[in-house]
Amino acid sequence: MAVFSKLKQFKDLRDQAKEMQNVLAQETVYADAGGGKVQIIMDGNQHVSGVSIDPEYLTPSSKDRLEKHVAEAINSAVKKAQMAMAKKAKEMGKIDLPGL
Repeated sequence: MAVFSKLKQFKDLRDQAKEMQNVLAQETVYADAGGGKVQIIMDGNQHVSGVSIDPEYLTPSSKDRLEKHVAEAINSAVKKAQMAMAKKAKEMGKIDLPGL
């Protein structure tokens, strides 16, 4: 009987994870860098759905600055998506993360 109980627990956890994934797909976070010249749009599952780059950065002389700001914007968006994930998980009562 313990095996069936463990299988049910596993199925319940998988169902909760799918539910959480669906909820997070509806969340959108925005992040920018370089004073708004590089913008990233990401969903709560950390899928990038949009990137906007000021044309001023699309020159060979701006390559290093563009790379730096793209990395900054992506890292900021990931952090915001993770915070949204933690908040939704707590709201749904699925997990309680200390400090959030």
